[in-house]
Amino acid sequence: MSAMPRRRLLLASAGLALLAACSSPNPTLYTLAAVPGTPRTGGPPVVALREISLARYLERPQIVRSSASYQLEMEQNDWWGEPLGAMLGRVMVEALSQRLPGSIVLSELGAIGNKSDATVEINVLRLDADRDGTVVLRAQVGITRSAARQAPMAEAVALKAPPPAPGVAGEVAAMSDALGQLADLIGARLTDAKLTGS
Repeated sequence: MSAMPRRRLLLASAGLALLAACSSPNPTLYTLAAVPGTPRTGGPPVVALREISLARYLERPQIVRSSASYQLEMEQNDWWGEPLGAMLGRVMVEALSQRLPGSIVLSELGAIGNKSDATVEINVLRLDADRDGTVVLRAQVGITRSAARQAPMAEAVALKAPPPAPGVAGEVAAMSDALGQLADLIGARLTDAKLTGS
């Protein structure tokens, strides 16, 4: 073998070894969970949850730890197990179904199409930890009733949840708790006698 091909082979081997050394380990995948809340009666028979709108900085596979101090802190090898918007919708449907046992809660993105008695819309503006590690959920919630005479309801929501343990797993658990608080609020609005007209 001549010197030139041998040199190319050595350079190629060195490049492959460098790539192998620089490759990161497989990411750890996390999922949010629906935490239980207080069941309520008197909800609409069918509730439709629209696709949840996310702030753009959250639309990434890596978990955003914090957006405090004008800087995004992300975990490079701690990822969501599915797109965050879809996961939020799935968890919220499960959480609302538990809180409204007399209602059928459907996702707008699901395969079942049905005329709903109420529509829930959620804009998530923030979902990450503050400087002290407390998870902050800021959102806008809209509820429209198909048969009610009242105007659609819209409100801004700010919720907090402390992590039960340090690290990413504790932050994800706190995010789940904050979503549970949001589901509690929506469940209360959907069963409010003033809004249902009952």
